[in-house]
Amino acid sequence: MAPLELRHLRYLLAVAEQGNFTRAAEELHISQPTLSQQIKQLERTLGVQLLDRTGRTVQLTDAGAVYTDHAQRALRELAAAERAIHDVRDLSRGHLRLGVTPTFTAYLVGPLTAEFHARHPGVSLALTETTQDRVETALLADELDLGIAFTGPHLPGITATPLFTETLSLVTAARHHRTPPEPLGVQALRDRQLALLSGDFATRGHIDAYLADHRVTPRIAVEANSIQALTEIVRRTGLATVLPDAIAHDHPHLIPVPLAPPLPTRTVTLLTREGAYRTAATHAFTHLIHDHVTARAYTPPGRPAAGG
Repeated sequence: MAPLELRHLRYLLAVAEQGNFTRAAEELHISQPTLSQQIKQLERTLGVQLLDRTGRTVQLTDAGAVYTDHAQRALRELAAAERAIHDVRDLSRGHLRLGVTPTFTAYLVGPLTAEFHARHPGVSLALTETTQDRVETALLADELDLGIAFTGPHLPGITATPLFTETLSLVTAARHHRTPPEPLGVQALRDRQLALLSGDFATRGHIDAYLADHRVTPRIAVEANSIQALTEIVRRTGLATVLPDAIAHDHPHLIPVPLAPPLPTRTVTLLTREGAYRTAATHAFTHLIHDHVTARAYTPPGRPAAGG
């Protein structure tokens, strides 16, 4: 009986994912006959059929489904073990995988990355900007170490630590205001042309829900899937937008205008996978983000924002 090797697990998972031996072999850069032979060897070793090859696509048998679930977890744990072995406690080297939802790249990620690199120049950072559900899925698959997003609901196995409360306001070009702006009633937005984030952003859904609650149908002149493009458009035109206050505060040409009633606040959270191995780089970044939130005097979670 041939010994079980890690490549057998990777081969099985590739076939299960592709549903086809040829595509799986291409992905693995081996020949199809070699892949087929290796899977049969694994089945002989285990004494059970793992794949149903009779249909148009290759399917896992009941035994195969159970086995691949354990195989995926085993490979994740082995990958974590390799990182643990190579984790240097003095942070002279290392690697951190961070996932964030898009609005945070406009005001939070830049300062955090700069400070983290200044403190630990030998640690590399892999940054992924994506939707919150994908951040959580990647954490569970051990493809990310940390995530920055909003309070749940969260997927089972995700731990969320509150960081601060994010407030949103109407944002216009600063040249339109010689004095600090007074709160603007939400009904006034019926008469304003807006430039808003596209529906790809969770922030847009938050804005749409607020407007719908107050029976306001905005006049949307521009939709953008880039915050940088949106801030440039607002800075150079008479259009207004709705963004987190922190973004406007980082742009001297923009100014937030409080809405009345205010938009509901959102709690920003640090996401991790329950029970995940935490590298020295992960611990260092966690301490850094808490220091950053305190230094910037962001509103603590659970406390009403000023004027809110």
